Amino acid sequence: MKLAVYQGAPTDGDEAGAFARIERCLAASAAMGAELVVFPELFLPGYNRPDLHPERAQAQGGDWEKRLAAMCGAAGCGLAVGWAERDGQDVYNVASCFDRTGHKLAHYRKVQLFGPMERSVFRPGDAYALFDLGGYRAALLICYDVEFAHHVRALADQGAEVILVPTANPAGFGNVSDLLVPARAMEMALTVAYANYHGSEAGLAFGGRSVIAGPDGNILAKAGPGEALLIVDLAATKAVDENLLSTQQQDKRDLP
Repeated sequence: MKLAVYQGAPTDGDEAGAFARIERCLAASAAMGAELVVFPELFLPGYNRPDLHPERAQAQGGDWEKRLAAMCGAAGCGLAVGWAERDGQDVYNVASCFDRTGHKLAHYRKVQLFGPMERSVFRPGDAYALFDLGGYRAALLICYDVEFAHHVRALADQGAEVILVPTANPAGFGNVSDLLVPARAMEMALTVAYANYHGSEAGLAFGGRSVIAGPDGNILAKAGPGEALLIVDLAATKAVDENLLSTQQQDKRDLP
C-alpha cells in the first residue's frame, strides 16, 4: 500500500480553495498509486482562525463530509483530513478518514488541545479511532496528541501499525518532526505519517517538515519548508529487520 502526505499552505477560511487543492492532490496521489493522502489539521476552515471555527463548524454527515467522500470516490484515492466539527453546542477539532470509494472509515476528536486558542474554542475528545486500511491496522491522532507517548502506546496496544497525524505545528518546533515523531514510531514499532502546513496564517508561521517515520524510527520521507507531496510504499516497513525493532511494547514493566 502506498501512503501520501500533503504539506501545503494554510487555507485561511478559503473553503473553495481548500476543496480545489484537495481535489488536485487526490488526483495526483491516485496517479502515483497512493491509496490514501493525509492533509493537515483543521484544513477546513483553517487552523489559526478561531473566529471561524464556531461559525463554520459542521456536523458529521454535513456538506463538507459529503463533498470529501465524493471527491475520494471520483479520484479513487482515500483521504484523512482535519476540520472543525459541531455537535450541538460543542465544537471539536477533528479528523475524518475516507477510503478510495468515499466510504468513511473513522472519525476522531483531538484529545490533547494545544494552547489558549484551541482551548478557548474546542472541547477535547475522549476516544481513539482505529480502522483497517489496505491490510494495515491504522489510527488517527491530531498534532499535539502524538507528542504524548501514552497515546501512541495505547494505540499500539490495540494493534495499530500506522498512525495518521494531521498537524499544524508552528515554526520553531522542528524537534517534533525531527525527533519526537520518529521516537514515537520507534518506541512502538509502527509507522507515523505527520502532515503539516508551511507558510503563515493570521500571524502564525508554520514549520513545514512533514514526515513519514517507519517502525525502526528511520525517516521514510520528509518535506522541507515548502509545498510537498510525500509518497511511501508501506511494504518497505515490512522488510525492516525484526531484530532492530523496539520491544518496549512487550517488555514494559510498571512499578507498584
